[in-house]
Amino acid sequence: MPVPADRHFFIDPRRCIGCQACVHACSECDTHKGHSMIHLEYVDRAHSPQTVPTICMHCESPTCAEVCPADAIKRTEDGVVQSARKARCIACNNCVLACPFGVPKMNVGFELMMKCDMCYDRTSVGLRPMCATVCPSQALYFGTEAEARALRPRSTPVHEFRFGQQTISTRVRVMLPGADAAGPLDVTAAMHGEEAADPMAAVLPEGDLA
Repeated sequence: MPVPADRHFFIDPRRCIGCQACVHACSECDTHKGHSMIHLEYVDRAHSPQTVPTICMHCESPTCAEVCPADAIKRTEDGVVQSARKARCIACNNCVLACPFGVPKMNVGFELMMKCDMCYDRTSVGLRPMCATVCPSQALYFGTEAEARALRPRSTPVHEFRFGQQTISTRVRVMLPGADAAGPLDVTAAMHGEEAADPMAAVLPEGDLA
């Protein structure tokens, strides 16, 4: 069964409290074999405890798949970009270097790229991803856009991101502050050209990391 077309993954980085519940729950997904596919990154660890969850954005045209010389990364018809297929992955790290969101990670021991697959064994049968079931602050939410807007009436879900001259559309939505926030989000401009742990930090207003 495909993931329902009206169900999307929503991230609200401002609500992340760094509890690590999502990280531990992810490792319990049946297909992950005890390994977490979600990353919890610090925005600016020297000055703030603020963290942001990083999951695969499930791009409409996934760069990771485009640069894979072994055709190991597949995108399902319902828009979920799968983790690399072990039989094909050659551990070249092309996907790790190419992803603008910094998502894929190479498991050196397995010689395999592993990343969030939206708990496909769950979402394809109507269940929520493991991380979204345990997030106490609802920084991670899985549902319809209408439900997300009702929960966050002062935020807008955005699924288009601009990196320089490239605009990327994703299946995952990020909640931007402002009921009428316009997309696409210009990530490069939002980060002011400064190094940050995660591109999703760009949605955190300067001076408001809570």
